[in-house]
Amino acid sequence: MKRSILSTVVAIVTLSSTKAFVPAKLQRNAFQRNAATGTDIKVEKPTGTSFLPEETVERAKAGSPIEKNKLAKDPVNSWIDVYEYARKIREGEMTWEEVEKADLDCRLKYVGMLHRGKRTPGQFMMRLKVPNGIVNSDQMRFYADSVEKYGEGGVVDITTRANIQLRGVKIEDAPDIIDGLHARNQTSFQSALDSVRNMVGSPLAGIDDKELVDTRELCNALNDLVSLDPVTETRGNPQWANLPRKFNMAISGSRDDFAHTHINDIGLQPVAHAETGEMGFNVVLGGYMSIKRVAESIDSKMWIPADRNSVVSLCEAILRVFRDEGERKNRQKARLMWLVEEYGVDGFKEAIIKEVESYDRGVMIEDSQPAATGAFERRELLGVQPQKQEGLKRVGILVPTGRLSPVECRNLADLADKYSEGEIRLTVEQNVILPNVDEGKIDDLLAEGVLGGGSRLSATPGFIEGNVVSCTGAQFCPLALVETKSNAEKMAKKLESLVTVDRPIRIHWTGCPNSCGQVQAADIGIMGAPAKKEVDGKQMAVPGCKIFVGGRIGEDAHLAMEPIKTGIPLEDEYLIPELIAILKSEYGAVEK
Repeated sequence: MKRSILSTVVAIVTLSSTKAFVPAKLQRNAFQRNAATGTDIKVEKPTGTSFLPEETVERAKAGSPIEKNKLAKDPVNSWIDVYEYARKIREGEMTWEEVEKADLDCRLKYVGMLHRGKRTPGQFMMRLKVPNGIVNSDQMRFYADSVEKYGEGGVVDITTRANIQLRGVKIEDAPDIIDGLHARNQTSFQSALDSVRNMVGSPLAGIDDKELVDTRELCNALNDLVSLDPVTETRGNPQWANLPRKFNMAISGSRDDFAHTHINDIGLQPVAHAETGEMGFNVVLGGYMSIKRVAESIDSKMWIPADRNSVVSLCEAILRVFRDEGERKNRQKARLMWLVEEYGVDGFKEAIIKEVESYDRGVMIEDSQPAATGAFERRELLGVQPQKQEGLKRVGILVPTGRLSPVECRNLADLADKYSEGEIRLTVEQNVILPNVDEGKIDDLLAEGVLGGGSRLSATPGFIEGNVVSCTGAQFCPLALVETKSNAEKMAKKLESLVTVDRPIRIHWTGCPNSCGQVQAADIGIMGAPAKKEVDGKQMAVPGCKIFVGGRIGEDAHLAMEPIKTGIPLEDEYLIPELIAILKSEYGAVEK
């Protein structure tokens, strides 16, 4: 494996003057301090390609157009380019239309910037890395400040990976946002393109009386593995900058599996060793959703102790094998499941054990252990709930479809400062939790105006309205066939007014078959699809959907692979009766 290291200084910059939040462990940014001059310098990194074996490079040369783009102009140092593009645009030397196409559509994704040219030309979605979904009030206000200037297109989205996406960003503003993120212990680097995506852990980490593993340290360790350069100690790790495709990891902290390990490339499920009682993880592999294939994760037949060394070593080994041996030509087959199937489960396990042993870190991989037995009911994340600390409560707040305006971001920040010491937890259901709220202040919190009246935010939502998940939809995403977020929010309110259910019903919306909204995991999944309706005696094409029923989450997870209805128009008169019929027949709903 080639590991050439470059140390060329390419530019001198001045960091943002924004007052920084001081974290417990400073996350270094894209700069290094020159002790002699007292300035911050940007340091060019080795290419991601330089870490690939020759055989992998040869396959990439004959690979997909994106593989050829990455070889022609490696994405690693695109963070330098975005500063240069921004300078030129600000100074009138060029416009965004003159940005090289391969940079616009491909390389800038390494910086976490995804161009939304079809819907909002010249503007980007900037995806962050928020390990374990934990943010603070200062960061939340910074998100608001970053997008407010973009008007209606400037919004903040909570994602199904308990992550943050900033929408509306322009290239000329990107350096200020990047600097501000790094000053606040966050980054957008390696959050898109062929990178490891946001590390999902338990939203109840450290506050859960049924917790088996506190996932916070492990999520941070894996986030550092994939996105912190160990040579320069700056964000952006070229060692993992050229994977065959995106890669998802999730660590569950309890039997609830709030992290949804069954739809991740690597899922760590906590279980004690049957003989020693040591807490560890059964490892599941290969879960993912795409336009061509949807796959539940499978048992890898591996168990590891729940310590940092074991977790990092195992994930590093799987990443190395995937990076060097994964498919480079057909991107639909460039996910981990295909490689595991090519090896066979036993063969893949053998390869990973051999790789881990080569690291000589004392890590032992054992056979998977028996899962816990006995009844267990998945708990709720919304509303006022107990936590293990005496006198404290956690309060889950609905954020409809995960979308926040700048004002709502600041409202949440104010609540966090007032009631949860500035801490905010994000969930994969696109909602938030305020942890460690003094039980004596619960009534005051629930009485806050931003959680009632005409506010979209609520700590007491209904069983339907509180459990709606949605992808980005056609407002911004070029792949979406229908608008999802506004329809999902409106439809939930309508259903809530028409029927009563006695338990949470998860309704997921996704705009296209890529299923970013994870409809196969929902009680009811609504996927954008072609439909027709009769207009003046003729069949006319209209926005429509397919409907999936019966997905499950938690330790009894199951994906509903096939739709039970197709070609249903999205208008209320067509879709609402279909959904009410399903709610009544499958989930015991009663009409009001």
